[in-house]
Amino acid sequence: MNFNVTFCEKDKPLNNEINLLNEKAVKSLELLKNKNGKGNGFLGWVDLPEEITEKDLQEITSCAEEIRKKCDIFVVAGIGGSYLGARAVIEALKHNFDYALEERKSPLILYAGNTLSEDYTKDLLDVLDKKDYCLCVISKSGTTTETAVTFRILRHHLENKYGHSEAVKRIVAVTDRQKGVLKSIADKEGYKTFVIPDNVGGRYSVLTPVGLIPIAVAGFDISKLVKGACYMRKEILENTDCKTNIALHYAVTRNYLYNIGKEIELLVNYQPNLVYFSEWFKQLYGESEGKENKGLFPASVSNTTDLHSMGQYIQQGKRLMFETVLHVENTDKHAALPVQEIDDDKLNYLKDFSLTQINHKAEEGTKAAHLDGGVSQLQISIDRINEENIGRMIYFFEAACGISGYMLDINPFDQPGVEFYKKNMFALLGKKD
Repeated sequence: MNFNVTFCEKDKPLNNEINLLNEKAVKSLELLKNKNGKGNGFLGWVDLPEEITEKDLQEITSCAEEIRKKCDIFVVAGIGGSYLGARAVIEALKHNFDYALEERKSPLILYAGNTLSEDYTKDLLDVLDKKDYCLCVISKSGTTTETAVTFRILRHHLENKYGHSEAVKRIVAVTDRQKGVLKSIADKEGYKTFVIPDNVGGRYSVLTPVGLIPIAVAGFDISKLVKGACYMRKEILENTDCKTNIALHYAVTRNYLYNIGKEIELLVNYQPNLVYFSEWFKQLYGESEGKENKGLFPASVSNTTDLHSMGQYIQQGKRLMFETVLHVENTDKHAALPVQEIDDDKLNYLKDFSLTQINHKAEEGTKAAHLDGGVSQLQISIDRINEENIGRMIYFFEAACGISGYMLDINPFDQPGVEFYKKNMFALLGKKD
């Protein structure tokens, strides 16, 4: 992974401004390493990649293999960090049209418990009526409304379809080690269970069973994912040079841009299978930084598609934003552009370019245009999309998020604002307590 920055002329900083932020970033990194900053009860993710054992990975892999033998569809029921991390990785690595493939080596992964839409839930049940499926329910407490409601519906659907004893074998619960509604149900019914560590919050949980079980069931190598995270952990925690530590460099740059009035960070991708990585990024940074009237607003665009919608605003709208571009250098897939003797569509000028090269030229041209339009740009580059590189990106964004949050002097590991809508909803529904 590489990280670089291109400032538009009006955003270019003075050295003393960057030096002050560098000092703040290094202190923030030390708070993470020493676990003595705000929210330090939820810093289990910092050392998590090194603490995952071969035994842990084997248990998850074995469970995933058993699930794959008995179902066509694997439903992941969770909301927020309980599904976004897994979905980000699976969507990044899977065939873009896996739902249309007739022959599958692994179950199709579907998602539930992340909405209260009756239409969505009934449509899902229509599919599950006709397919063999298993269910993974993910919730530390078991009382998150969206997931709890969906779990009750799917649990009864499974029991009616397969009978109680077989349904039990088709449910995996990822929950608290000792307490909570879901833990009680799982113990009573005898579901296979995995633990969400107490010291890891939901949006940092993708490298726990929360993310690893769905990713393994989808057929991807979780050991390589963890290996990539381990590599990035070492790169970040053992280096305090803000020029060469990419997490420090990223945190410093985005905080500088925030300090000079930028309000929005746009995460930009040029690969459709990175859309859900952007969704995971938005939750990670939105819940971590958006408090005490502080923080950049995390948003995303998927190019070149969004150049024909949001591109106009980015080019000439209010100068509220900067871009962080996810650049993917190579691919192992190829789809050649045919050369025609009669150049009726006027595309023969592209005969020496692969589609990836054409996409890269679109990316380069867009960055140059937006820079001319006053949009500063950060770029994160990987060689190709695979398990190891996704693992590196996960840990990179998590660490940079913790550093950035401490630079804002907030607690990046709580989310008190999430409770406000719940209180209103419960009151409107007549919940007694």
